[in-house]
Amino acid sequence: MSIRNLDALFHPSSIALIGASNRPGSVGAVLAQNLYSSGFEGPILTVNPHERAIRSSLNYHSVAELPLAPDLAIIATPPKSVPGLVHELGERGCRAAVVITAGFGEGGHAEGQALEQAVLDAARPYLMRIVGPNCLGILAPHRGINASFAHLTPPPGELAFVTQSGAVATAILDWAKTRDIGFSHVVSLGAMSDVDFGDMLDYLALDPKTRAILLYVEAITDVRKFLSAARTASRNKPVVVVKAGRSAAGAKAALSHTGALAGSDAVYDAAFRRAGMLRVDSLDELFQAAGTLATGIRIQGDRLVILTNGGGIGVLAADALEGLNGQLAELSEPAMARLDEVLPQAWSRGNPLDILGDAPGERYAKALEALHDAGDVNALLVINCPTAVADRMEAARAVVESLGPRHPPTLTCWLGDASPTAARRLFAEHRIPTYETPEQAIRAFWHLHQYWRSQQALMATPPAITERVSIDRARAEAVIEAVRAEGRRVLTEPEAAEVLAAYDIPTVPARRVATPEEAGEAARALGLPAALKIVSRDISHKSDMGGVQLNLASPEAVTQAAEDMLAAIRDKAPEARLDGFNVQPMIRRPGAHELILGIAEDPVFGPILMFGQGGTAVEVIGDRVIGLPPLNPLLARDMIESTRVSRLLHGYRDRPAVDLEALTLALVKLSQLVGDLASVAELDINPLLADADGVMALDARIVIRPAGEARPPMAIRPYPQQLEETIETRGGTRYRLRPIRPEDEAALVEMLRHSSADDVRLRFFAAIRRFDHAFAARLTQIDYDREMAFVALPPDGAEIAGVVRLSADPDKERAEFAIMVRSDMKGTGLGYRLMQRVLDYAREMGVREVFADILRVNHAMRKMAEELGFTTEARDDDAETVTVSLTL
Repeated sequence: MSIRNLDALFHPSSIALIGASNRPGSVGAVLAQNLYSSGFEGPILTVNPHERAIRSSLNYHSVAELPLAPDLAIIATPPKSVPGLVHELGERGCRAAVVITAGFGEGGHAEGQALEQAVLDAARPYLMRIVGPNCLGILAPHRGINASFAHLTPPPGELAFVTQSGAVATAILDWAKTRDIGFSHVVSLGAMSDVDFGDMLDYLALDPKTRAILLYVEAITDVRKFLSAARTASRNKPVVVVKAGRSAAGAKAALSHTGALAGSDAVYDAAFRRAGMLRVDSLDELFQAAGTLATGIRIQGDRLVILTNGGGIGVLAADALEGLNGQLAELSEPAMARLDEVLPQAWSRGNPLDILGDAPGERYAKALEALHDAGDVNALLVINCPTAVADRMEAARAVVESLGPRHPPTLTCWLGDASPTAARRLFAEHRIPTYETPEQAIRAFWHLHQYWRSQQALMATPPAITERVSIDRARAEAVIEAVRAEGRRVLTEPEAAEVLAAYDIPTVPARRVATPEEAGEAARALGLPAALKIVSRDISHKSDMGGVQLNLASPEAVTQAAEDMLAAIRDKAPEARLDGFNVQPMIRRPGAHELILGIAEDPVFGPILMFGQGGTAVEVIGDRVIGLPPLNPLLARDMIESTRVSRLLHGYRDRPAVDLEALTLALVKLSQLVGDLASVAELDINPLLADADGVMALDARIVIRPAGEARPPMAIRPYPQQLEETIETRGGTRYRLRPIRPEDEAALVEMLRHSSADDVRLRFFAAIRRFDHAFAARLTQIDYDREMAFVALPPDGAEIAGVVRLSADPDKERAEFAIMVRSDMKGTGLGYRLMQRVLDYAREMGVREVFADILRVNHAMRKMAEELGFTTEARDDDAETVTVSLTL
């Protein structure tokens, strides 16, 4: 379920409070006080079997006595009573309930978990939504709703705050009150038995009163729904998240508190980054970031100019920037010349720009004017320190009046306690972000930079790579099935190397032999010096057992090393089955970097990918980054650049840069392996040598899951290759049909450019002349979990002849379609065939109704819809559009 009936939570026509009380200080009394005093305009009905009235309003003794069916019920009664109350409310027509009560399985108690399931079972027949249990409640200030036992009611605002913790919610309400911050929604989710973060993100993404969404997360439940909703929401408005449980102790506490599994923090970090969300470290940072983003300011890089009337404060700001890996911008020569003309001789002549302590407003204005088109500058930070010789308010007014469209985005910092109050208010009135300290301002700048990076990653168009990758999936599956047939789960090194070779990941030539004598002969044939490794189904880390010998200079040395190896392993692991030896030539690649690539499974997010610095000390170095499959080249490159070792990979001194394209492709191929081979549970390539000549896997370890064991689903649905097919129109023309991919952006734009202006207007309801990246990215970068677009291509061509798309609501109950065929290919029957395919897909998804708004003058589309069984409805005779719909 998703946003169905969530309108009953935030836009109810009536509210029932079950468990209302007159006892001072009780939860039921506080709930009643908050509901009655917050300005809700509809009826509020209270239920308590022992009271005649609650707060001077007539009380009812049971749900059955209620004179009308409430849209929303707030339940604060003992746990064992809740399932029956939910059933009664559902029968009456109630559409949503907030269960305040605790005692439903927190900490893993079986009796409470059974009660929680009973609540869900009672709600399900009525499609009733449940928030909680064990939650603070919900607040919707724009509707006058405070259905919580919080200690205050915030004013209406533009921020939505969603949290698992009720205590965090009350702390944030208190924090916001002193700063005069309002909210569109405050939602305490509690145990998330039904309504969860994904549901709330879907709802708030479309809410016109919410400019930014703030999340306090302890754990995620339905990760695929969460990531789909988060990616959708992040494209519409800023989503800022603080995640509790970074440490092992914190994760354990979160587990006992919420009754949900907490995944590795590094995996959460990867998930938030992949969804385009901004992650911060504390609640204070959460609201600082939200306040900054809510002003509408945006930057496009990490180069900052600091303008200040205090040199020491400017240095502190520069230090804070360097600590975050930001950069002081280099000013252009024309900008420096203009500054020399307008500033006193003693100014700093560099960045930070110290314009001296006696700077009046006019000097600020002239300095800002001189910074017009100052070069590669992404933002300005204007600082003012209190002095007795300059008017701080005058400086603030000068800054406000000087800022115009040609200036880089600007942040301000007026230091002090009482004296800058008026200046900060002036900045707030003009939506100029302002901060109390330079460190806060620098952190805000970094939030903007990180948000810009996440949005760029979310919207970036990857290059096509299909021609450069040769994958033999069947070969890899045959190796795995042979291992499984022997009852084994760990592949030997030669078997692992063959799987990697099937996925076009370069490996070292090798020969598997049975005896020490055969090992010596194999070394002679392959080339010396040689590497010798034991082959054993029972030994995973060979070097720990003495099962690896390197740089063996002669066949005799190889034979002797093999005999010594057998003796050593029989002594250390006498029960291990020894299956022979693997002989390889030593790879001489001086200057190559040792890296590690890997696949693992997270208990929350399923399959994950890992990249970092490799070698025998990989655990000690700890330079690793996690990514979620599927990866494209841009996402893979972002993973690489997120590690410390990436600085070395670009080359330094006389060491040349690594072939980053080959390294990127290795990660992409590994991502493809994850999608193809669900039987692979773990994989390590360590080391992967990387240098200017490419990459090569020297050693690999693969673990497969037992037969019949299902793999956890991928957190992000991969490209559905199984939907690729060949179609034929009624006229006999054949086309390749496949789901759209992000790299189709250029081909899609070409299709639109080759279509008539009238056809473009009929498709998009507007005359579009420029198809920019943002426009095309929205059409090509889709979430396969909730939408689909099929492109039709000629059998031997790469140009797109037609596109049909289906966008389902989060509940997948209704879906909107859109279709377009290139103007010079119309009349061939392609449009009709595309519509047939997308309707079949909608049926496969379980969609109940397909619809579209069509321009009234689009007679061809209306005729085709009629042939396919759609019904047509017009809102009125003067409307430009009609709605066609088909029940499936």
